[in-house]
Amino acid sequence: MLRIAIQKSGRLSEKSNALLKECGIQVENGNKKLKAQARNFPLEVMYLRDDDIPQYVADGVVDVGILGENGILEKEKAVEVIQPLGFAKCRLSLAVSKEVNYTGIQYFEGRKIATSYPKILKRHLDKLGVNAEVEEISGSVEIAPSIGLADGVFDIVSTGSTLMTNGLKEVETLMRSQAVMIATPNLSEERQLILEKLLFRIKAVKSADQNKYILLNAPNSAVEEICNILPGMKSPTILPLAREGWSSIHSVVKEDEFWEVIDNLQGYGAEGILVVPIEKMII
Repeated sequence: MLRIAIQKSGRLSEKSNALLKECGIQVENGNKKLKAQARNFPLEVMYLRDDDIPQYVADGVVDVGILGENGILEKEKAVEVIQPLGFAKCRLSLAVSKEVNYTGIQYFEGRKIATSYPKILKRHLDKLGVNAEVEEISGSVEIAPSIGLADGVFDIVSTGSTLMTNGLKEVETLMRSQAVMIATPNLSEERQLILEKLLFRIKAVKSADQNKYILLNAPNSAVEEICNILPGMKSPTILPLAREGWSSIHSVVKEDEFWEVIDNLQGYGAEGILVVPIEKMII
């Protein structure tokens, strides 16, 4: 049995539970218990505070955990990052009151910065050669400048709306973060095998998220050029159409290249282009 820790509530918890579901793992926790067992996979899920997950993984209380990179870097526990997950993306940034005439990072020299991530902030300030006072607070960081507690804040930013609501503006991004899976050192051979099966499923789900299946009709004279645009996993599938001189081409295109590829395909006379989501993708 592999033991995994995920955040017990919040957006990261929802995304983590959704990932397990996409991997075909059925975990029922209707009563919001702190521990639940999967019905169809050797997995036990523990629902914890995100701040506690690095400690539980480092101590071997659980074998793996899902949380943001920022939480790992702040806690500085002996864990191994084994898989980036691509969701819960955010940045950790410095912000000041919108009235401040900010001219650069040296603005913070000798000033006070409020944050819930003092270790991450201190490392970056040292690297940048800025000597600022770091004020650690556990929550409501954005209010610090307005009540005179600090001259600026260092906090997680997703859209920036929370900063604007509190009269702040983002001025420096010091790091970017996403959800990752971490593991305890020295897993037993049995649990390592289960983990590899879980990672196989996760990679199949993430590969599917990053790609689309594409079908199109094209004149035979353009097939070679189109195949150069759509290499697919190995090569495109080409099927003759009933209409003489035309073929149907099936392939895979990366999500972040999609619109550029579509423009190029139309330039070669492609018609009837269909784009279909991929549920799972085994590479």
